[in-house]
Amino acid sequence: LMLQTVCLRGIKANRKCYLTVEEPKHYHEANEDCIAQGGTLATPRDVLENNELRDYAKRSAPETRDFWIGVADIVKEGQYVDVNSLPVSYFNWDRSKKQPTGTKRESCVVLSVAAQGKWYDEVCRSLKKYICEYVIP
Repeated sequence: LMLQTVCLRGIKANRKCYLTVEEPKHYHEANEDCIAQGGTLATPRDVLENNELRDYAKRSAPETRDFWIGVADIVKEGQYVDVNSLPVSYFNWDRSKKQPTGTKRESCVVLSVAAQGKWYDEVCRSLKKYICEYVIP
């Protein structure tokens, strides 16, 4: 039942449902909240999913600049993994802004709606809205 509710409140795309959460949290708190609801932080696996997320985020929270997604390099600097600690193969860094800046402090990734869905690395303790992803079984 929970999944149906999520899909109704959010969007359904490519066997996944996405739901933006309007209450800003730190990266880890955001992911824990998604997990508590039966999902994880959204992780775009290709350009199609990234565009879906960007468009949905724009519609659901038009005034918000960026959202946490499930990508980080907390364990090993420069080695980006998803929430299951598996290597990420799709990236959408904002190269025009020299992203990722690659500093030790900025280890968590946001999808920037303001920059048309490009990614930035940010300080994990920043408070941001986020997008949860739920896989449809």
